[in-house]
Amino acid sequence: MSSNSDSIGRVFTVALVLCIVSALFVAGSVVLLRPDQVANKLLDTQRNILTAAGLYGDGVDVADVFARRISIQLVDLRTGEPVADPAAVGIADVVSYDQRAATKDPARSDAIDPEKDIAKLRRKAHFAKVYVIKGDSGQLDKVVLPVSGYGLWSTMHGYLVLANDLNTVVGITFTDHGETPGLGGEIDNPKWKAQWPGKKVYDADGNVVMHLKKGGINKADPVDVAHNVDGLAGATLTSDGVNHLVTFWLGSEGFGPYLKKLKAQGA
Repeated sequence: MSSNSDSIGRVFTVALVLCIVSALFVAGSVVLLRPDQVANKLLDTQRNILTAAGLYGDGVDVADVFARRISIQLVDLRTGEPVADPAAVGIADVVSYDQRAATKDPARSDAIDPEKDIAKLRRKAHFAKVYVIKGDSGQLDKVVLPVSGYGLWSTMHGYLVLANDLNTVVGITFTDHGETPGLGGEIDNPKWKAQWPGKKVYDADGNVVMHLKKGGINKADPVDVAHNVDGLAGATLTSDGVNHLVTFWLGSEGFGPYLKKLKAQGA
């Protein structure tokens, strides 16, 4: 009986040691791989931004383009003002600032008035990270805005790029969503995204008028052609989500005040 108990005890001891060693190995791997994971995530973000801005292709050195042409501007979404000193608002490193994480933190975000929350986001971070793309002589060329909004199944996250008139769309890309493949998931389709460049977001009075049109745009209507893109076939709620996303983030609750200040500065 004693021998049997000793045998069982040894089995448990070996199992415990193996568990501890395995846990230490996994934890060590996570720590060692963390820098690579962060670097790869940053590279993927930069690649998505360049793609939306029409600057990515075969042979493009992503890091080099970012270093030469792109600067990150922290924007206070409560005022539309660029933040001159991020450290003064508690953000030591703008590059690693995570707006999505800040949105979930009550200390770093505000609840959105339900009547104004057309994109169904519930909360809005105090600060957003905007990517300013410069031309060869250092002038403003494009502005990349992070956008998000709820579709049918998920919150869609992406980037909308405007030309230096701060009205003409250069491109759009969605980096994260859970919409239905073949339906709402067509927001990833290059052919659909190819309709966006050249569209005007605002009308003459500064109102956001661009939207996805159910049934497709009327090519004989100059206003339709200037402002709208085809809705997603069989994906009305995803199309509505994209419409609300554009209206929210390009309007007064999003980047509208910031873009107006850029225009006033002669951008």
